[in-house]
Amino acid sequence: MIIDKTENKIISVATQLFGKYGFNKTSMNEIARVARKAKGSLYYHFASKEELYTKVVATEIQNLKDNLLIIVNNIELTADKKIVDYMIKRMEIMHLAVNYHDSIKADFFEHFEFVDNLRHDLDNWEQVQLKSIINQGIKEGVFANYKGKLDVLLNMIVMVLKGLEIPFFIQDKYDEFKPHFEYLSSVLIKGLAYD
Repeated sequence: MIIDKTENKIISVATQLFGKYGFNKTSMNEIARVARKAKGSLYYHFASKEELYTKVVATEIQNLKDNLLIIVNNIELTADKKIVDYMIKRMEIMHLAVNYHDSIKADFFEHFEFVDNLRHDLDNWEQVQLKSIINQGIKEGVFANYKGKLDVLLNMIVMVLKGLEIPFFIQDKYDEFKPHFEYLSSVLIKGLAYD
């Protein structure tokens, strides 16, 4: 119990400091000082700064997944409504995932290989969730049946979502585009309905 509490405190402080200063400018000494923990305590829980940062990004990604699963598993929603809610909630949660943004920036400048697996896992996870929604839409008759092309379509949808991350979060245009997310979702829905 105390170990979990200490680890959660370290993750919480690291999330704030990495978010404020970035990975490279945040030291384990600073995290230990702000968390009021011995530096050895940090290394007891996390073998390196990279491992701690990976855990911070993993926590942000898990928060995203938890929120999106609420939409995907909502039996009250039609598939087209799920797509709209999914896209809006995804962008809203991603907007707050500051450390995830930093890992995207790193792809351009220095590449954080230690978070690659997390980002790849998120891509695969999203394809499964979107496939579930699209299959629901096919059953409801609102989406076309893409037969053997569904996996290619899912790859493309995830690429589009990831492509939006650059202007929305790296170029700080989230607030500018936020009022148009529903319209963007409707374009996707119309495309999914096209046979």
